[in-house]
Amino acid sequence: MNRKVLKTVEYNKIINMLATFASSEDGKLKCEKLEPITDLEAITRAQKNTSDALTRIFKKGALDVSGTHNINDALARLDIGGSIGVHELLMCASLLNIVKRAIAYNRSDRDEAPDSITRYFNALEPEASVRDEINRCILSEDSIADDASVGLKNVRRQMSATNDKIRSQMNTLLSTSASYLQDNVITMRNGRYCLPVKAEYKNTVKGMVHDQSSTGSTYFIEPAAIVDLNNKLRELELEEKEEIEKVLATLSAMVFEIKDSLIQNYENLIELDFIFAKGQLAQQMNGVAPVFNDKGIINLRGARHPLIDPSQVVPIDITLGDEYNLLIVTGPNTGGKTVSLKTCGLFCLMGQAGLHIPAKDRSQLSIFDEIFADIGDEQSIEQSLSTFSSHMVNIVRTLAYIDKHPEKRYFTLFDELCSGTDPAEGAALAISILDRLLKLGVTTMATTHYSELKLYALSTPNVENASCEFSMETLSPTYNLLIGVPGKSNAFAISHKLGLPNDIIDYAKEQIDEDSRSFEDVLIDLEQKRIQMERDQDSITRDKRQIENLRESIQQREDRLKESHDKILREANEEAAKILRDAKELADSTIRDFNKYAKSNPDIVKMERQRSELGKQVSKHQEKTSNMKKKATSNHKAPKKVVVGDLVRVVSMNAKGTVLTLPDSRGNLKVQMGIIQSKVNISDLELLQEQDTATMAKAGSKRKGGGGYGLGKAATISPEINLIGLNSDEAIARLDKYLDDAYISHLKSVRIVHGKGSGVLRQAVQQYLKKQKYVDEFHLGEFGEGDSGVTIATFK
Repeated sequence: MNRKVLKTVEYNKIINMLATFASSEDGKLKCEKLEPITDLEAITRAQKNTSDALTRIFKKGALDVSGTHNINDALARLDIGGSIGVHELLMCASLLNIVKRAIAYNRSDRDEAPDSITRYFNALEPEASVRDEINRCILSEDSIADDASVGLKNVRRQMSATNDKIRSQMNTLLSTSASYLQDNVITMRNGRYCLPVKAEYKNTVKGMVHDQSSTGSTYFIEPAAIVDLNNKLRELELEEKEEIEKVLATLSAMVFEIKDSLIQNYENLIELDFIFAKGQLAQQMNGVAPVFNDKGIINLRGARHPLIDPSQVVPIDITLGDEYNLLIVTGPNTGGKTVSLKTCGLFCLMGQAGLHIPAKDRSQLSIFDEIFADIGDEQSIEQSLSTFSSHMVNIVRTLAYIDKHPEKRYFTLFDELCSGTDPAEGAALAISILDRLLKLGVTTMATTHYSELKLYALSTPNVENASCEFSMETLSPTYNLLIGVPGKSNAFAISHKLGLPNDIIDYAKEQIDEDSRSFEDVLIDLEQKRIQMERDQDSITRDKRQIENLRESIQQREDRLKESHDKILREANEEAAKILRDAKELADSTIRDFNKYAKSNPDIVKMERQRSELGKQVSKHQEKTSNMKKKATSNHKAPKKVVVGDLVRVVSMNAKGTVLTLPDSRGNLKVQMGIIQSKVNISDLELLQEQDTATMAKAGSKRKGGGGYGLGKAATISPEINLIGLNSDEAIARLDKYLDDAYISHLKSVRIVHGKGSGVLRQAVQQYLKKQKYVDEFHLGEFGEGDSGVTIATFK
């Protein structure tokens, strides 16, 4: 990939942002060296790494490898038989401590399926024995533990005892020679204990003079009584140094034995630091992994330029390379043409570098071997201005390279192609250059103000117009990119808004020839018709969706009624069978008793008691049947007569409707319920009260006025649902009901609050949304919408 395009589309600024997320110096260097690649398999692998890192970040935060240092130089000294110092040993221990922390970070995911970066964690070797030994022996860069070795411990014990003896004798001398001393303190000179003696008493105190004050008033004398002790202390200090060297040599030997493991750990930690930096950048940008192809197809959905303030950036849709290979973008100055151009080029470079792009899911990018960009305008972040000659030099170099390497896949970007010269000649040159690239099969996106290029796009196959939308109501750009519609520069409207006198603008309009004015009028008319068609299409789509929802709702209701009807029949049959069994058993018992009494003297009292019990059971069944009948008829009062147009409620279906026909001889009539016409019996009807009638009449008038079917729930359904605190099963059950209501209520989009947390609830919500046919797309909340704690879902 040529270096110039990386700067032109500001890829280098994205890399600088990426490097800030790395926590190690070498991780930052790896980020700074990241460049786009062209191998599809490698790109897919890099994108998967970023996605898996992002998932882990949402779940438990990023991996921190700060403190990881390059130990290659230290290990190289071990290769030639040397030893390493305290600083290098502490670097090795720090590396192993970070390895331990990284393994613990990964261990919490043991129950989950391995991802693409698990192998880097699995390759880490903790080397606990070496790590613990270094940490035990070396307390800091200036301190070695006493028990680092037996010899060191013995030497330091002797040093401590010697020091105690010296101080004891020095304290005695302080008390006996106080009048000779300048200060009643013990000092050190050249590593030996001394007393600060007044100059006039230097011959009185026996010992060795080691130093004199700058004024000459004080002599620092080592008393003769402790010379031997000081000598012994110096010898012990040398022995201590030798013991420390032995400890360092032992630790160096241990490090040398695990040298390969340390190098592998270092490389894996740097790779993990780099991968998690990509994941954190994706999190900050609300980025997604693009879908790659090698057919030159670009389809960006809701693309947001990552260098523009998230609260101000306007998402755009860009399609290129499928039905057409050349896209010509027109529109007013400062309307977003250059940003659209840079966004497309930058996303291609970011995607091929394994970075996520700030766009909606299912965005597509193609793999290009080379991307050329000739962009230089006042809207550029670098504020670079190019003359016509410099532009042409870039174009000539681009065409020459393409001609020399026709086998490669190219994407070319031109901003204000062939501007800065005579408009007629510039337009002719631009058409010729674009036509040459079109014949070579090069995917191209260009911006222009030339009307000739708009006509070229309208009349040439495989070429499409696009425009940056301009609002005539506010006389300002909306920054939306419209594919298939040529744009206007709107110079007159912008000049009028900025305060240019009307007479100047009117005179300028007179200078335009009739053909140009007619063409501009056609563009205005097309734009107005496009807007109206979009509005009509939206209205038709909503009505069709509502009708379909009503049909499904009524079908579900009928299914429930049928199921309820079957259940009632089944229970009634079971109850009847039970009654028959009871009756048969009672009859059999009565017959047996009758036969028994016929052969003997009957007990009249007992027979009367049995007859009374039988009567009670019969009364009980009759009462139960009577109560069921009362219950069936008590809920509504069937009308004796109805007239066409009466508003009624069908009791069995619990649905409101309008009478279409009078009852026949059997009491059957037709009722219209929404889009369903059904035949029911008058006994199944209930006349609606005046209040219900007024409500339905009002609802009906609203439907007629709105051009569609109204739903009462639309006024009460909230555009947001909060699932925080629920587990996945509870949340999905609640979300399922809510989305049905929101969809029927014609909400365009809903806001699902699941919180950031571990990311489990967010994943469950998004997996569920992927399976819903009526969900057009969904994405994490953008800046100001809740970021990664919220998912925005848009209905079809």
